[in-house]
Amino acid sequence: MLWPIAAIVIGAIVWQLVVLNLHHDKLLLEKQTRDKAEALANSYAFHLAPTLEEIDQIALHVRYDWQLSEGRLSLEQAKRAGLFPPSSIFYVAVIDRNGMPVTGTLPTHGSVSLGDREYFLFQKTATQDLLYIGPPVIGRISERSTILFSRRIFKPDGSFDGVVLVSVSPSYFTADYNDSALGINGFVGVVGDDHVIRATRTGQTVHPPTAQALISAPLFAPPAQGSALLDGNEWFADKRSRYVGWRAVNGYPLTAVVGLDTEAVLAPLRQHEAQVLSNSVWATSALAFFTLIATALSLRLAWRKHNMELMQSTYRMATEGGNEGFYIARPIRLDDGSIPDFEVIDCNHRGAEFVRHRREELIGKTILALYAGANPDRLIRILHEAMQTGAFEGEVEVPSESPVATRWVHLKILRSGDDLALTLRDISDTKAHVADLERRGNEDTLTGLPNRHWVQHYLPRAIEHAAANHLMLAILFIDLDGFKAVNDRMGHAAGDDVLRSAARRIKDAVRPHDCVVRLGGDEFVVILETLTHATDAAHVAERILYGFQDAFRLTAGIHSLGASIGISVFPDDGTDVDTLLQNADIAMYSVKTSRKRNYRFYDQRFYESLRSRLEQEAELRLAIERDQFVMYYQPRIDISTGMTSSMEALVRWAHPTKGLISPADFIPLAEETDVILSLGEMVIDKVCAQLADWEKAGKEPVPVSINVSSRQFNETDIAKILSASLTRHKIDARLIEIELTESSMMGDSQEVARALTAIRRMGIKLLVDDFGTGYSSLAQLQRLDFDLLKVDQAFTARLEKTKEGSVFFLAIITMAHALGMRVVAEGVETEAQAEILKALQCDELQGFYISMPLAPSDMEPFPLRRSLPLTA
Repeated sequence: MLWPIAAIVIGAIVWQLVVLNLHHDKLLLEKQTRDKAEALANSYAFHLAPTLEEIDQIALHVRYDWQLSEGRLSLEQAKRAGLFPPSSIFYVAVIDRNGMPVTGTLPTHGSVSLGDREYFLFQKTATQDLLYIGPPVIGRISERSTILFSRRIFKPDGSFDGVVLVSVSPSYFTADYNDSALGINGFVGVVGDDHVIRATRTGQTVHPPTAQALISAPLFAPPAQGSALLDGNEWFADKRSRYVGWRAVNGYPLTAVVGLDTEAVLAPLRQHEAQVLSNSVWATSALAFFTLIATALSLRLAWRKHNMELMQSTYRMATEGGNEGFYIARPIRLDDGSIPDFEVIDCNHRGAEFVRHRREELIGKTILALYAGANPDRLIRILHEAMQTGAFEGEVEVPSESPVATRWVHLKILRSGDDLALTLRDISDTKAHVADLERRGNEDTLTGLPNRHWVQHYLPRAIEHAAANHLMLAILFIDLDGFKAVNDRMGHAAGDDVLRSAARRIKDAVRPHDCVVRLGGDEFVVILETLTHATDAAHVAERILYGFQDAFRLTAGIHSLGASIGISVFPDDGTDVDTLLQNADIAMYSVKTSRKRNYRFYDQRFYESLRSRLEQEAELRLAIERDQFVMYYQPRIDISTGMTSSMEALVRWAHPTKGLISPADFIPLAEETDVILSLGEMVIDKVCAQLADWEKAGKEPVPVSINVSSRQFNETDIAKILSASLTRHKIDARLIEIELTESSMMGDSQEVARALTAIRRMGIKLLVDDFGTGYSSLAQLQRLDFDLLKVDQAFTARLEKTKEGSVFFLAIITMAHALGMRVVAEGVETEAQAEILKALQCDELQGFYISMPLAPSDMEPFPLRRSLPLTA
């Protein structure tokens, strides 16, 4: 009985082991099947994304062509030209704002209104430009089951103008059904986020989605990815249970679904179970045990191999639609363990195209064979690095002898086991675009020279090289003399011609290896490297000055310009970029303030002088902000009556520490900067305010003349400024006179005439100040219609000294009277001068003999009538 008992015990143990092992295998197979279904769903979703993007691109291109052709696009002609897929798969149409088809790749029969379609109503009321993916319907034009994609057409003002419709057969989305992977009862499908099925396929059968012939229950709530065993009685019309995996399609409201039939999946397991049970009945417990173990191990190894092959196939299939090349390389090891070469064991079609091969030709080739006749050492080193570190990623410049058909690639390598997975992406266009942007960012668009941005990057390296090699380096700072006059009088086009010509002349003057840079405006910089002595920089500066001796022949005329050049030398004048440029600029400014058209080396005294000038300029600007200026008034008298005819307004700076400062000490500085513009506007306002105060006090004021700078006259709308001040203070324009120097009339004659005409129309008189010191002609004086000439005091001083002084003055008076102008003699300081001027029939006198300039508070009583003791 021990044997039967032993047999029963052993049999029970063996059968329990057999049952448990079979159950474990079933659970494992189910888990692996769910993982496989999920992996297939991932691959399917990854494949759907570019397909949907392609459909969207078709809609966008049709919309763009429709709008570009202003509604004249013919999709029928585009279809005949082969620009669209077959009509059995794709139908493309343009629908107007009323829902009527305008053009399409299929002919329409009669009037087919689509205005009630869901996609049309969605796009008509949409507030955003979206790709609408509708539920499957029977197309009114195609008369077949279809999925509708649409994009909104805009008017120029952004309002609704119609719809671009792309109708796609549901079979298009299930065309990649793989019988070997899914079987005849597996299925693939596409489900919207609204749980409406777009397309399904089982084996060779594409199910009509409108009838939902396969799926009998709504699919699939979040999460966006997963797998499950679905009961056929509850989920499927054919009552077959399936392992289902799903994955949301990236960027679209769709989910890819893949199902594996449970019967097909479990059939091998059930056959195995029957065989094991049969063998267990007829064989010994020991034989059955070893058979089960061997079978289980074989199944496991086979399944792992199958999974690996499936994963490679899936990844390759997923990358076929992209632009990246994919390879798997296996090292070839020698007996000593070294790796002299690698073999390509797999790749996608894009990867084969990169190296000018077909995929079938490339698989099995080694790197050395692929690089026949070229040197693959760099690639071999990168592959070795990836084998050691497990990964490599970077941008690689491809040598010309490489079989890779591009210039720059982004290479990514990951080690998986003993193999390397390589991903290659062409970035040549991106690199070229970046290089072009860098070139544009460092180049002056007008002259083609390097610009300030380039200097800030280049000069530090040049200084570093000079310091390391104990060499000299010089900076030539060049400013064009007379450029502003060309730009103002001849226009910006002429100014641009000057800058281009100046750039060429400077390039021709310097040495071939010297760098010429345009900083901006009319400022240039020349960088001189590898100098042995500072005189070398002087020789270059002399050649540049010589290059500017000839006049510039412009389309607007011939004009002569010069150049002022400042030179700083490394290391004597600075050891960094900012200091060298600043000191060269200071040296150039010292040339500007002297005789121009010359060059100078930097000197510390220039810096002190410039700093003093900048301090004075800042102090002058602050004085304007704080209103530290007061007005004095010097009377003019009528020589025939001896009565005050007018007063000249003279500005004084009431400095808080230096006291009252004469205009001679600050007006020249104001003229050199833009301070004169705000100062001149302030003087006009102060004079008008003073006249208003005198009128309010019950005094009868005489006209006041205001000196207007040539810069204020040429760079501002002086008529507008005068009008605003007169209106603000409610002053009669006849109480204002404007004094202009002859230099103010040397600009564009038409502009001068327009400005003077506008001032005269306001009722303001015009005076020519300091006449005789400028270059005005009789014709210009007559054409511009001035009221008075004020003869410069230098001519008044000569009246008592020479007979020619009286003759010259008489000529001026005679000329002015002939032109209908009165004459004012400035600088009258003696009674003898007044007597001579009266004899010469001068009209008015002004000077210290008549009155010193007076502050308004000193005018008691107000000098409306000021007698002059002249003999008859």
